[in-house]
Amino acid sequence: MIGRKLRNRYEIVEHIGDGSTATVYKAVDTRLGREVALKILLPHVRDTTRLRFFQEARAAAQLNHGNVMAIFDMDDEDDYHFLVVEYVQGKSLTEFIPSSPNVVVDLGRQIAQALQYAHDNSIIHRDIKPANIKVTPDNQVKIMDLGLALPKEATRVTAEGMVIGTPAYLSPEQAQGHTLDHRTDIYSLGVVLFEMATGHLPFDADEIPALLLQQVKQPPPPPRLLVPDLPVGLERVILRCLEKNPARRYQSCKALAEALDAALTPTGITQSTAPAVTEPSGKLITESGREILKRIKPTLRIVLADDHTILRKTLASMLESRDDFVIVGEAADGEAALQQVTSILPDVLLLDLNMPGKGGLEVLPVIRAEAPNVKVIILTGREEEWYIMRALRAGAHGYILKSADEEELVDGIFKVIQGQMVLGKGVAERIVTGLIGGDHEQMINNTEKLILLHVAAGYENPDIAKQLNLSMSVVIETLAQIMNKLDAKDRNAAALRALRQEIISLDDLHDLDV
Repeated sequence: MIGRKLRNRYEIVEHIGDGSTATVYKAVDTRLGREVALKILLPHVRDTTRLRFFQEARAAAQLNHGNVMAIFDMDDEDDYHFLVVEYVQGKSLTEFIPSSPNVVVDLGRQIAQALQYAHDNSIIHRDIKPANIKVTPDNQVKIMDLGLALPKEATRVTAEGMVIGTPAYLSPEQAQGHTLDHRTDIYSLGVVLFEMATGHLPFDADEIPALLLQQVKQPPPPPRLLVPDLPVGLERVILRCLEKNPARRYQSCKALAEALDAALTPTGITQSTAPAVTEPSGKLITESGREILKRIKPTLRIVLADDHTILRKTLASMLESRDDFVIVGEAADGEAALQQVTSILPDVLLLDLNMPGKGGLEVLPVIRAEAPNVKVIILTGREEEWYIMRALRAGAHGYILKSADEEELVDGIFKVIQGQMVLGKGVAERIVTGLIGGDHEQMINNTEKLILLHVAAGYENPDIAKQLNLSMSVVIETLAQIMNKLDAKDRNAAALRALRQEIISLDDLHDLDV
């Protein structure tokens, strides 16, 4: 074909590459004096493939975006059916595997923005992979191959069992032949981001059926297992793209692009480190941690541990309907919860107390020891003071009842991320009953505070007496006075109310050598 001129206009000068259905050449449009690429359909393809080739080219030709390869013309001559497309100089995205987080974010955002434009024009791509994307010398992304693009809501096309698309990058719904929408491209882009960030594909197998099964059933490994210093925010974005259920992914490429923008921004912002601003009056105000978290739109990674499958799935669906959260693991017992947390290292664990095998209280101390940066919220139906005290002693950052509404749970997650202790409404009401009015700081003296602190830490009365150098009778009498002052039925209830009213602090409790 080198040297031939098709339609007396397109002079072929160089062979660029071959695909399964077409060969690509560099050519010169002699009429307009510009370089173009010719995508010439191979002669052996089926009539249905040829028909789809041109139908989809007509749809893709409607796109006009700086990150999308332009389609100029389509024609045929002497059994050669071809497209005339923009000739793009640059490197294949495959040469950017692996890349630094900054490069992954920059190029990934451009791809997402281009796909959002295509989706807005009712086009889904279906074959997003590094080989179909080029990066120009000025680092501009170009999505190169729209040969499989088709209108939204169309189903995949099969021919004698063959899957249209590239198996390593197929979405689960695409691998199963389900109805597709734009979220299939979000999954495929997630595979690309994973590969760019780690240098590896999330799923790999020698046989295509095994690979497709992995896409449908197997969760991806956390990227930080492969690249430990990968920013957590970028890992969150990638894992959310790779959710098996499309409803749990980003619901648009625009949302994905925004998440990538925020992926390298630190999310561990607390009240003490929040940036300060000044009102017109000159008064200094501080933006709250939650306001900052909402403004920078982090995606917090959450593991759910609850043996009630329906409740767990409902909770997962509710949380992932928000852009703030992504569920990265689920467990139905304590051992599975421990394994998930230590391998994934999520931001937050929502942990039930009563589960088969080891319960939440049994694994909580191990989780806190092996994954100290993971925030743990007990989410349970048990409201007895004994359970609350044991959970707090074991290092839980919050205790919320399952009867809590959605906003209370969401607010609790944000608060523990900011470093606060959270006691849900039902729990708090039990703790503060009878404490309306009065200056409790004045009611409780220093000796009583020390005794309360040791009770909260789990010391029994003889140990308290020994630690504080008091007689047993003094300890018992003092506890009776404390329970009377706080209107508490027992020593544990008194310690809980003291924590809630900040008579004693959780920091001091954890600092005690129990």
